[in-house]
Amino acid sequence: MSIFNILLTIHILFGTICLITGIVAMVTQKKKGKHTEWGEIYHASYVVITITAIILSIINWDKIAYLFYVAILSYAFAIYGYLARKKRWKNWLHHHIRGMLGSYIGAVTALLVNIGIHIPIINLLPPIWFWFLPTLIGIPLVVSVSKKYKKRS
Repeated sequence: MSIFNILLTIHILFGTICLITGIVAMVTQKKKGKHTEWGEIYHASYVVITITAIILSIINWDKIAYLFYVAILSYAFAIYGYLARKKRWKNWLHHHIRGMLGSYIGAVTALLVNIGIHIPIINLLPPIWFWFLPTLIGIPLVVSVSKKYKKRS
């Protein structure tokens, strides 16, 4: 097995963990405990998929250079949301929600861009939509969740 395939396997495994733990963190009660534990796993898996995405894109730059930029931008959202909570920034919850949901949008976008043509129903859309659909769905979600928790931070 090549280095590329080993890294790709790691990337897929941790990408799956990231997508699952992200959803679990979103739906668990928002207090110290389960939400925090799932969020830590989400963040750790995001670190792994970011590193593997960067290396994979460098190895195969001609075909997947876009992955480098998606990884950097998406992780920027993740670390922004993570640090907002850890450092208790002013209005930290607002920043945390933006960052975490923004990073999740990035992960879903990367997933759709890479395998959207193989997902039933989604594959009926023109592939250009794979780049925009997560953001079109995600931004109203960010706004809605931000309003819901506005008074808590």
